[in-house]
Amino acid sequence: MLSSMVKDHHAKQSKRKQEQEIRRKEAIEASNELTQSLVDHLNVGVAQAYLNQKRLDAEAKQLHVGATNFAKQTHQWLQLIDNFSSALKELGDVENWARSIEGDMQVIQQSLELAYKTSRATQAATGAAAATTATTTTATAAVNPN
Repeated sequence: MLSSMVKDHHAKQSKRKQEQEIRRKEAIEASNELTQSLVDHLNVGVAQAYLNQKRLDAEAKQLHVGATNFAKQTHQWLQLIDNFSSALKELGDVENWARSIEGDMQVIQQSLELAYKTSRATQAATGAAAATTATTTTATAAVNPN
């Protein structure tokens, strides 16, 4: 009887150990499935974040390239405007120079006209005096043949 009780006890204990082992394996399998499910769920979020980050990096690169090109174009426009402004200033300087030269030429022309008129008047006066002297000399020679 005692030996049958011990055998019975060992059989029950063995059966409980097998049931516990089955439950332990089921619990491990369930926890592995839960862990895998959580990791998959997190991986989807991480993968989405990674893809978003890649897109943001690509857009940031494009924005940087666009900003650089815009800065270059703006610099070219500023140079063009500066060159245009300088050309306008030079044109104004040439116009002022031309006016100055024109004024100087008018002064020279007036001076030459005045000098010419004065010269003509002097020549006319000298010519009249010479003619008067010549007439006087001719008249004197006619009166005095010596």
